[in-house]
Amino acid sequence: MGEEIFDVVNERDEVIDRKPRSEVHRLGLLHRAVHVLVYNARGQIFLQKRSMKKDRQPGVWDSSSSGHVDSGEDYDTTAVREVWEEIGLRLPKPPVRLFKIAARPETDQEFVWVYRCESEGPFKLDPDEIDKGGWFSIEEVLRWTAECPEEFASAFLYIWRKISGTGVPPVS
Repeated sequence: MGEEIFDVVNERDEVIDRKPRSEVHRLGLLHRAVHVLVYNARGQIFLQKRSMKKDRQPGVWDSSSSGHVDSGEDYDTTAVREVWEEIGLRLPKPPVRLFKIAARPETDQEFVWVYRCESEGPFKLDPDEIDKGGWFSIEEVLRWTAECPEEFASAFLYIWRKISGTGVPPVS
């Protein structure tokens, strides 16, 4: 498979070009991504530890599933695709949208739609993407992110602080 092609966007998240992944990242161009937060019925969140094979932020903990929006793809389609590819969760429809983040350094210049869904697992983790995963209580993640922020992907930290600071409910 060839290199992924991303839509390059302007500051209003409007497509202005298409470029290979490596060029988008090398030049710091604005592009798109999704993060999906998966909760179980006990209110725990599933987090993944990114594979050491990843070119960006390897070996840190991250959202349940996340990924780039491919050229010509929309955010909702990407969310459904990413949870299937990364953790083997098949969703019959797009998960619930929580909020959108404007491109910023913490997101690697990505506009990000953050989603939420519920599942009990078990999940089938893609070893090229994820080293391991686990369920954590909200209290555990609050304490862990406060005490060891370096163990988390920068976009997840930004998302988590926004969720825990605004009262957005983790589970519907």
